[in-house]
Amino acid sequence: MAAAAAAAAGFAKEVLPPSLDSTSKPPAIFDGTTRLYISYVCPYAQRTWIARNYKGVQENIKLVPIDLENKPAWYKEKVYPANKVPSLEHNNKVKGESLDLVKYIDKYFEGPALLPDDPAKQQFAEELLSYNDSFNKAMYSAMPSNADVDDDAGAALDKLEDALSKFDDGPFFLGQFSLVDIAYAPFIERFQTFFEEVKNYDITKGRPKLTLWIEELNKIDAYTHTRRDPQELLMRTKKRFGVKYYYGFSL
Repeated sequence: MAAAAAAAAGFAKEVLPPSLDSTSKPPAIFDGTTRLYISYVCPYAQRTWIARNYKGVQENIKLVPIDLENKPAWYKEKVYPANKVPSLEHNNKVKGESLDLVKYIDKYFEGPALLPDDPAKQQFAEELLSYNDSFNKAMYSAMPSNADVDDDAGAALDKLEDALSKFDDGPFFLGQFSLVDIAYAPFIERFQTFFEEVKNYDITKGRPKLTLWIEELNKIDAYTHTRRDPQELLMRTKKRFGVKYYYGFSL
C-alpha cells in the first residue's frame, strides 16, 4: 500500500472549473499547455481524471470539462473531431480513448506507477482490461428490465470477486492500486447505486473481496475527488436506459 499512501499524501485538492458549453470560448488550443478534456459525469473520462490525480500532475495537466448536453462547436472543429471525451492535448497533438490515455499519462508523466513490474501482474492486467467491456455489457444489459438481476450480471460480478482473490499483497486487482482499478471504478460506482436503488440488489452481498475493494477505493483521494453526487448519476443512468420504475412499482 506504499504507493497508494504516497499518492494520498501528495494529493492536492483543486477548485474544479465550470463545464464549457456552446456559449463558451475555446482555450488557447495548442499553446503548449497540456489539457485533459473531460465531462464530470462521464465514466470513461473519469478514468483519465483519476489517473491524472493519482500521478499528482494536476499542475501539469489542466482540466477542461465539457458540457456533453450542450457541447461547444469548437471542440469538434478544433480539438477532437471524434467529438467525444476524454481527449488529451499534449505536445500539439490530441489523443483519445480512455484506457489508451490512462496508459499514456502513466508513461509520459511523473508520479506513482500505475502498472507493476511483475510480468504475472502485467499479464493479468491485460486480461482484466480486455474483460472490462464484457463486464460492462453484462451489467448494462440488466438495467432496462424490470425483472430481477439476471445470471449474466451475477456471473460478471462473481468473476470480479474471483479476480480480486488472485493476489494477496493488497485489496486491489493487482494487489496494489493500478490502472485496472481505474478502469473499473467509475462503472462499479454507478452500478452499485443503480442496482441498489432500482433493483434492490446489493452487488457486494456475498462478495467480501468486492466489498473490501470498494472500501479501500474510497480511501484514495485521487478517486474520491472525481466522484459526483450518486443521485445525479442515478438519474442520468435511468434516463439513458429509459428506466421509469423502482423495484416493485412503477413511477
